[in-house]
Amino acid sequence: MLELPDLMIIAHVGFGTLSVLAGAIALAAQKGSPIHIGAGRLFVAVMVISSGLGAVLGLFKADSLYITFHAGILALTLIASGWLTARSRSQPGPAQWVLGAINIVNAATLIGIGLQANSSLDGAFFGFPAEDYFYLAGMAGLAVIGDASLIFRKSLSNRHRIARHLWRMCFGFFIAAGSAFTGPGASAFPKAIRDSGLLSLPELIIIVLMLFWLAFTLARRAPLPGAE
Repeated sequence: MLELPDLMIIAHVGFGTLSVLAGAIALAAQKGSPIHIGAGRLFVAVMVISSGLGAVLGLFKADSLYITFHAGILALTLIASGWLTARSRSQPGPAQWVLGAINIVNAATLIGIGLQANSSLDGAFFGFPAEDYFYLAGMAGLAVIGDASLIFRKSLSNRHRIARHLWRMCFGFFIAAGSAFTGPGASAFPKAIRDSGLLSLPELIIIVLMLFWLAFTLARRAPLPGAE
């Protein structure tokens, strides 16, 4: 009989796979179109569930999955703040402040753990190398900078609002794809595929598309469609 952590892993993988499919549709669809909005809403919903499960699993199975706790928290703050940004055209509200505070704590903790792992004999913490923690800390740090910029500016133009929504959703998508293809989910693929490097392509494609749409969004002068 499957135990609770095993059921949570199955649910985490299932919702994570669905989030990758929904994210791919949302990223490929015309921005502001019904397909983009529908796929985006599905992506947000399943990412919240998958990320939440990943964060809990990181605590339940700390000996093998601890880093997913921090990755799950990071993905949750990115997706939630990206969704709020798309829906709000006013100055940041309490929810944005709370999410920003959570991200600051997560980033600082990741840096601390990374330093601790770097100074340990095996260069790891709960089996994960210091570089993995610093990598997540860097992503969280970018979000912290974005949050600080929003707070000091107090409001965003429509163009910058959509850019903030875009990169946060894409970073969350990047984390989901990484978990599915080069992280724990990689074990589901044959060794030949894992060794071929093909599983890194989805993450590369997401970053390239994110940079393309960011450049397009920030350079475009015509009114931009809203996003949800």
